[in-house]
Amino acid sequence: MRLKKWLYTVEAMAGRPAEKEAPFFGKRLSAVRRSKGLTQQQLADKLGIKRSLIDYYETRSPNPALDFIERSAAALEVSVAELLGSEPNTSRARPGPASQLQRKFEQVKLLPRDKQKFVLQFLDTVLESNQQKA
Repeated sequence: MRLKKWLYTVEAMAGRPAEKEAPFFGKRLSAVRRSKGLTQQQLADKLGIKRSLIDYYETRSPNPALDFIERSAAALEVSVAELLGSEPNTSRARPGPASQLQRKFEQVKLLPRDKQKFVLQFLDTVLESNQQKA
């Protein structure tokens, strides 16, 4: 009996997948966070909490506090309704590199016109080079 308990502990430490499905809010929080191109750590930093708490809400917490929901929605720049899934996401943001690219373009918009023109010329050159290779 003691050996079986020890084996279970070793399996758990090895990253055994969770047996329960993530709660609805956790799935929504994870999906919206990823669509914004944020890691759990980045969202935690925005909220001033530990990353492990974000993981807890995404994977295990069935009933998050209203305050956490409101603060998370504000940090993710979405409405509470969208975060809860009762309002469709119309932003069409994609996870990962696309969101990073969108943030870079927002930064480029703030540059003076001559620098914006330089960035566009550089992008054109890269895109043309890529088309020639294909």
